[in-house]
Amino acid sequence: MIDTRRRILDTAERLFGEQGYSTTSLRQIITTAEVNVAAVHYHFGSKEDLLDAIVLRKAGPVTAARLDLLDRAEAAAAPDPPCVDLILESFLLPTADVAQNNPAFALLMGRMLTEGMMPRIVEKHFQETAKRYVEAFARALPNLPREELLWRFHFMIGAMAHTICGSPTLRQIDSNCDFPTRMRRLVTFLAAAFRAPAENQPCDVR
Repeated sequence: MIDTRRRILDTAERLFGEQGYSTTSLRQIITTAEVNVAAVHYHFGSKEDLLDAIVLRKAGPVTAARLDLLDRAEAAAAPDPPCVDLILESFLLPTADVAQNNPAFALLMGRMLTEGMMPRIVEKHFQETAKRYVEAFARALPNLPREELLWRFHFMIGAMAHTICGSPTLRQIDSNCDFPTRMRRLVTFLAAAFRAPAENQPCDVR
């Protein structure tokens, strides 16, 4: 039998994803999970704490997988930095694995994006990892100004979230394309974007 804490997490993850965080009440979660109010407050405290627990349940393994891949890429390339493509793969592919194996969580992240909650989630749960990756990109792209690098990292997060959570805009695109394939396409796209000259740098058109 699924324990009470996991039942609450699974139910809240599904309802937040299907209905949105703001429109899903704790009472609805309690009723659907068939638990009492005391159980929710005992395990999580508040609705916001419950959301944090849902994110942490997936964020921990994703962060560990990202850093492991980045460590390997850096060790293999030492004393030079790894190429931008490998840095991007280490960041994006673990996210694809989670989305592929847990569509409910991908749906939840889509809701968080549309409700404007993604910046809070990134700040609270991924900030240290983000700093590590910014430094990795900085070593791989030493001529890219810091502010420009941060903007491109910001664009990368948005593109990743949209690729995971959004449906393709054009009907000609296969909407059933699996998440790892989507992310590998995104790696190719973003690698070129990160390598592009900054606005005030000359563009080599050769």
